[in-house]
Amino acid sequence: MPNLNQSQKDVLVSFNFGVRVDRTTATLPQSTAGALFTIATGRVIVTAIVGQVTTIIQTQLNNTKLVSNPTTGTDVDICAVLDITADEVGTLYGITGTFADALVGANAGATVAPARPVVLPIGTLDLSCSASNTGAVKWSIYYLPFDDGATVTAA
Repeated sequence: MPNLNQSQKDVLVSFNFGVRVDRTTATLPQSTAGALFTIATGRVIVTAIVGQVTTIIQTQLNNTKLVSNPTTGTDVDICAVLDITADEVGTLYGITGTFADALVGANAGATVAPARPVVLPIGTLDLSCSASNTGAVKWSIYYLPFDDGATVTAA
């Protein structure tokens, strides 16, 4: 493949994954759920979501998952829990797209993009932590609008 300039790379990524929204590094929610992204105006299709540890996670059990928190209706876990205890800087998190599968976190080597895209309604996409751990993660999400005018913004 030829060398591509940045605008060519951006177009390729946009065609394959959609719009990217980045959320700056933030500390973990403390024994609760905290909003990562806000979905507005309509439903969106999540084609990828990646978290990267920027400050090592404290060494203690912390079952962590991503949760769709709709404005109307009931929360839905979009993955099962993963214990993120002592995850190193650079650890990457992702989801498979199967709600019964755990959040994927395999140290700094790699993660997955969903084999099955996930449709989210108006509301927020939350990170839920079972404990109060130190540590920080930055997140990026790729999405396609399902409804006209649907958007995702960092919460």
